[in-house]
Amino acid sequence: MTGYAAILLAGGAARRMGGVDKPARAVGGRPMLHRVLDAVADADQRIVVGSSGPLPRGVRTAREEPPGGGPVAATAAGLAWLDPGTTTVAVLAADLPLLTTAAVAELRRALAACHSRDDPPPALHACHSRDDPPPAFDACHSRDDPPPALAAAAAGPEDAPAAAWRETLDGRYAALACYVDGDGRRQHLCAVWRLPALRAALDRLAATRGGSLDGAPVRGLLAGVAVREVSWSGSGLPPWFDCDTDEDVRRAEEWTR
Repeated sequence: MTGYAAILLAGGAARRMGGVDKPARAVGGRPMLHRVLDAVADADQRIVVGSSGPLPRGVRTAREEPPGGGPVAATAAGLAWLDPGTTTVAVLAADLPLLTTAAVAELRRALAACHSRDDPPPALHACHSRDDPPPAFDACHSRDDPPPALAAAAAGPEDAPAAAWRETLDGRYAALACYVDGDGRRQHLCAVWRLPALRAALDRLAATRGGSLDGAPVRGLLAGVAVREVSWSGSGLPPWFDCDTDEDVRRAEEWTR
């Protein structure tokens, strides 16, 4: 057991495709849902939320309440089926036919390279000499980010919001890792979360909505959450390319030939 699980969200209305079962549409001769399942074949658990079609052996199914309640409600429904010992969970749309195991593994590595807020803070040296070697470059820190603020580690309770903001900026802490496109848009449904952070985010969002997640926006789930953004360096269509229209399916078909 690795503590890694995957939740696939397959309950969308597919309005731009006339309400068809979109994840069941074939790309490269296989349903999109099955292609995403292949990308997370190394997960300890695979849970599909919203699909009633035939699935590979060992894949669990769940349903959001109410049906059609949206991706946040579907995510919460999937969490209810996770086994004890789960530590990280990939949350993925079921219409990503170009997703690969390597692409998901890159997200997992990016998240693992960052600290959790539950980790003890790194010790700070009382003194630092000019002759000391520079601190190691943090694996989660981009060269384009501002340098880490030591004040964040030393801040008192009254400075907690500012400290959390600085931690988010310098990338040392992350609750999830997700891809970001060339325009800076986060691909929220192609992400890997730390399970405790995801549960806490769902609870916070539900508390602001009277206890219901029906129709809750994914962006609301990420409010105040430290995100590790991952850029894709590959060629062609990216792994988060989703198929919302017939034209999208045609383009995906071309890349699978």
